[in-house]
Amino acid sequence: MVSGIAIVMVFGLGLIGAIEVKDEMHLNLLRSIAPLTNNFNLLNTETITSDDSQCIADLAVLVESLKGGKTWALKMLDSWGSFPSGLLYGTFYDLGNFDECLKIQQEISNTQTIQGKYCFMAIPLKDVIDPQIEALQSEQIKIATCFPASCSGPQMDIFAKQLLQSFLNSSSLNSINLSIEESGCQTSDSEPWDGLTIFTVVILSIFTLIVILCTFYDYFMCEDQKRLPPLVKIISARANSRSLFRLVDGSSNPNVIECLNGIRCMSLIWVVYLHEHMFSLISPNINFTYVVSWLGTPMSSFFQHGYFSVDTFLFIGGLLLSMTALRTMEKTKGKLNIPMMYLHRIIRIWPVLAMAILVYVKMMPIVSGGPLFKRGFHGKEACVNGWYWDLLFIQNYAVKDCLDQSWYLAVDMQLYVISPLLLIGIYKWGKKAAAGIAVLVVLLLGCLFATQMVNNYSMEIKNGGGDAESNQKLYLATHTHCAPWLVGFLFGYFLHLNRGRKFQLSRLVVWSGWFLSLAMMFTSIFALYPAAKWSAPPLSTIEESLYYTLTRLGWPLALCWVVFACMQGYGSLANSFLSSPLWQPLSRLSYSIYIWHMFIQEVNSRNVRTSTYFSEYTVIRNFWSDFGISLVMSYILYLIIEAPIGGLDALWRPQGNVKAPAPSQTILTSVELENPQTQDVMK
Repeated sequence: MVSGIAIVMVFGLGLIGAIEVKDEMHLNLLRSIAPLTNNFNLLNTETITSDDSQCIADLAVLVESLKGGKTWALKMLDSWGSFPSGLLYGTFYDLGNFDECLKIQQEISNTQTIQGKYCFMAIPLKDVIDPQIEALQSEQIKIATCFPASCSGPQMDIFAKQLLQSFLNSSSLNSINLSIEESGCQTSDSEPWDGLTIFTVVILSIFTLIVILCTFYDYFMCEDQKRLPPLVKIISARANSRSLFRLVDGSSNPNVIECLNGIRCMSLIWVVYLHEHMFSLISPNINFTYVVSWLGTPMSSFFQHGYFSVDTFLFIGGLLLSMTALRTMEKTKGKLNIPMMYLHRIIRIWPVLAMAILVYVKMMPIVSGGPLFKRGFHGKEACVNGWYWDLLFIQNYAVKDCLDQSWYLAVDMQLYVISPLLLIGIYKWGKKAAAGIAVLVVLLLGCLFATQMVNNYSMEIKNGGGDAESNQKLYLATHTHCAPWLVGFLFGYFLHLNRGRKFQLSRLVVWSGWFLSLAMMFTSIFALYPAAKWSAPPLSTIEESLYYTLTRLGWPLALCWVVFACMQGYGSLANSFLSSPLWQPLSRLSYSIYIWHMFIQEVNSRNVRTSTYFSEYTVIRNFWSDFGISLVMSYILYLIIEAPIGGLDALWRPQGNVKAPAPSQTILTSVELENPQTQDVMK
């Protein structure tokens, strides 16, 4: 072992020596081009006010140091990006060397210290080439620059342009609208923690400490689990982990729909995979033209039509709500404690969502950073100005979402608020009320169709669709997502009426059911693939409106058959896969994963130091990396926030003895009563 360490040290010293030699060669090369920077006299000082005297002095020192071949000045020049090669292939970024720039801290005198400042120099793509694609008309070429921190963006505009003219020995840059925005510049100086950041760190620390203390008491101080105090048991990470990872055989319980665990988890994976594509598409890729062509391939259909994963959650939510509520109303002779329904729902969702807003906005800049991370969390402005809309669950109508994924929680909560009206109607009038709800589904689909037709909206990327207005009215609005939820609600009523009944179906009916179900699913996902090709003519508004409207109904109807077939024993391999007990832990953790996965994805995607390459393989590789880290983060925060608060809610409820290892069972949210942690909320 000692000899192995010696070999590693020898190779390490050799590598360090090679790096030093190469660095010296690099510096000599930079020194050879340093005289080209003799252009400081060309700087238009009339545009610089008296307040910028420090910038003038620092630039003067920088130029003289470049002429003299000073290492720190050469590093400032060395950290610059260059005009990207592969421009015609879609390489629009050169990130330079971010860390080399920010580490420059040169003391010139007792009163003057020059610090590196990293900025992007933006050049409109249309000023260099003819994009020939409408989507690229507003695209910019972004090149990293490094200047003294005392200079602002407008001052560096002038200097950067003159410096490039000196290097290129050309005046052609006069026709190019080069700009450096101060808002995108960064230095090594970190912003001091404000009161809210300190509060976030303190509250997380307190929660963590409480969980650790309760876990230590559970593990070391109490040998008999039956004597463990209920308050300690619902906070202990040991007890909550046992509940989380417990596998339950629900085959003997008619109230358990085991396949929903698999359906929920597959939809969750689809959501995370969809968001992974989203972040990969907006990364500084070197092959943007391939990205554009990829959008016309069959695989891109899973990305462009990923909203069906959300419809799946809505379907499950409506189904579970009607089944559990109607069963409860039978026992209470039609009584429904509506205020307590709302209260438990809010307790179930609010704490995790509120903490997520704090962590995304305040903790993301602390744990990450990079060339693309100047402004921190991309939704910071929306969170600062309208965080309360998210906590009121009306952000999908009021303003832009604070957290991108929180719009679903608003849709789910709004549907939950109106659910007592439907439940009371179904309980009192039965099939007549169900028929009325079916008519409501048709009317809502008609409203969706009319909205798209009248406004000539398109959701196709090729047609420039998915803009803020059409996205707001066709995708984020609750009434456009009512159909899947109501179909699930009606299906839950059907299962309630036929609970315990065994349907005898012929093989022809079973095969026909599976064929039609899969046909509707694959048609929903791939029907627009031929029209999505860039060479294909665009669909008419009526064709796209019919697709968007009918798939809102076809997808949940297909899910009805999948659930029905699995419950009745006609699921075969599909039921074996979807009903596997291995899905149960992930299903219980799914709400936390849904909330936290985009934190990991944004941190990793915006923390890059070099340009990226887009391909299906790189997306899949990044997906599994981000998904794995999201699992760990979600598990930790589940133990710290979600499980204890859910347990306190269950302990507080006046419903007799609550089983402590599964403390956060929420009324009207779970069919599988043994797995109550995270069943009905979109996770």
